[in-house]
Amino acid sequence: MLLAAVKPAGILSQSSPQEAESMLSLLSAQCGGTVYPVHRLDRDTGGVMVFARTQPAAAALSEAMARREVGKIYCCIVSGCPQPERGILRDLLYTDRNRGKTFVVTRMRKGVKEAELAYEVLAAGPERSLLRVALHTGRTHQIRVQFASRRLPLVGDGKYGGGGGALALWCASLELRHPADGRPMAFFAPPEAEIWAPFAGELGEERLRTPFPALT
Repeated sequence: MLLAAVKPAGILSQSSPQEAESMLSLLSAQCGGTVYPVHRLDRDTGGVMVFARTQPAAAALSEAMARREVGKIYCCIVSGCPQPERGILRDLLYTDRNRGKTFVVTRMRKGVKEAELAYEVLAAGPERSLLRVALHTGRTHQIRVQFASRRLPLVGDGKYGGGGGALALWCASLELRHPADGRPMAFFAPPEAEIWAPFAGELGEERLRTPFPALT
C-alpha cells in the first residue's frame, strides 16, 4: 500500500530525461514492482519520504499532501541565528523555471504563491545554528529561500548564498494517516553526515518531533 524510505542527498526523487537513476527506480528494483511518487525532495536534500505501491494509494496520499494533512519536520543548519529564536515566516514566492531559482516577491501576481513555515532554534553556535522547521506549505526551495532572504542562508547552499559543500537540509519526520484505514503513522530518520556532527546531541527523535508551540 505504501512504502517509507530514506533518500540520500544527491539522489533524485524521480527520474529525469537526463538521469534514469532515482528513488523511484531504486525502490522499484528492490521491491520488484511499481512504486508511485506522492511528493519529492530536492536532489541535494535527504531524508524521509513515502511512496505508494498502488495507484489508489498514490491518489489518496497526494490528496492528503495537497490538503496539508501530512506533517513534515525538517532540520537545517543556517549561517547566523534567527531572531526571535522561534517564529513563523510568511512570504510570497515566485519560481523562475528558466533560472531554476525561487525568489521572495512583494506582491501577488501570476505564478506567485504564499509560503509559510514555523521554525525553532535547537542550538545556536558562534557562526551557525541548528533549526527545526515545520512546513505549512510546500513550495519549491521554500526553506532555503525564506531563510536566505533574511540573510540566514543554509550552510552548503551555493544557489542561495550559503557557500559550497553538502547542503545542510534534511527531512527528519513525516506524520500521516494510512490511505486505507486512516490509522496514524509516523516515520523518523535523523541526518548522519559529517556536517551534522557538531549538533549530534540535538538530533534525537524526541527533540525534533516535539510539537511546535502555538505561534501567530
